[in-house]
Amino acid sequence: MAEAVPRHHGWAGSIRFRLTVLYSVLLFGLATVVVGGIYAGVARSLERQQVSRTEEWVTLFRDRTGQPGIATVAVEVTDYLRLFERAVDEQALDQLRTYAFGALGLLFVGSLFVGWFVAGLVLRPVGRITEVAKDIEATDLSRRIELDGPDDELKQLADTFDGMLERIDNAFESQRQFIHEASHELRNPLAVIRTNIDVALDDPDTTNDELRSVGEVVGRSAERMSTLVDDLLLYARHGTRQTRREDVDLVDEVEDLVEEFGAAAEANGLTLIADVPGGSLPVCGDGPAIHRAGANLVANAVRLAPEGSTVTVVGADEGRWVTLSVVDEGPGIDAEDQFRVFQRFWRGDKTEARVAGRSGLGLTIVRQIAEAHGGRIELDSAIGEGSRFTLRLPRS
Repeated sequence: MAEAVPRHHGWAGSIRFRLTVLYSVLLFGLATVVVGGIYAGVARSLERQQVSRTEEWVTLFRDRTGQPGIATVAVEVTDYLRLFERAVDEQALDQLRTYAFGALGLLFVGSLFVGWFVAGLVLRPVGRITEVAKDIEATDLSRRIELDGPDDELKQLADTFDGMLERIDNAFESQRQFIHEASHELRNPLAVIRTNIDVALDDPDTTNDELRSVGEVVGRSAERMSTLVDDLLLYARHGTRQTRREDVDLVDEVEDLVEEFGAAAEANGLTLIADVPGGSLPVCGDGPAIHRAGANLVANAVRLAPEGSTVTVVGADEGRWVTLSVVDEGPGIDAEDQFRVFQRFWRGDKTEARVAGRSGLGLTIVRQIAEAHGGRIELDSAIGEGSRFTLRLPRS
């Protein structure tokens, strides 16, 4: 089993301390080489000076026969002035050595302070990156470091962190969007199942045919919910929704919607009716998605329409377009807010929306589904006169 490597704690384990030691060692080593070189050069220069010299002296003498003669004799004469100068030089070298060691000691201490200061300057951008990163982690991922200065390695590091934060923020936003959309799109089939079962159980005179009808509605809703879960799981893995291409008849969709939400409309004191032509309304597209779009429109109408009013689900043929419209006699939407209703998380009166459990995603999902099929969603509404939402899709 590998032994744990001890970790340094406090300032001694910081990179600033290690850089300080590195700078100090380099500066001190360079200074030692320079001072040592100067001392060695001076010492060698002084050692070459001679303290004596050889002189030739002329001597008179007589040989054995008594004849006089002249001889030249080499005599080494001590230069006392140079001897004195050499003694002074040796003393100066001793003083130089003493001062050199003292200066190197002071330089070592000074190099520590210089290294600490220089390391602080070098690491200041890193400190800012760390500070901002901690603040971003604790507060808001939408913030960025945005380091100023030259385009050096530290700025490139900060820009890399900014890019990583951008991707993380987008990932979290996609996750939040996925959770909101999943919860919203699962709410409608669950509400249909719960309402139909509650209505059937509350009526003691429910016949077998009525129970079978409720079971069929619940079964279809459960099947659509299962398909929706599969789509959401695929979307979570790959980041894109599955797009089917199949033949869809809007007449069948209108009738299914009226049957599914009939119990909810009855519970709210509403009349829910279908208005479709005698033929078919063919569309080529994603059947479950088109049904979810229609279910969102009907669910909004059933929830907001006043008691005793009528909600009509209309299918129509308009040449190259086929439409699915939901017409209610509700409070209507102000003209200034009509362009906002399809925006994500717009919920009108937020207090009322929270009480009603509205997420502000239903109409946004309808718009996305319509645009994915090459169509559009239209709104015709006036205060006190109700609203008409029209899902317009290309005819197959």
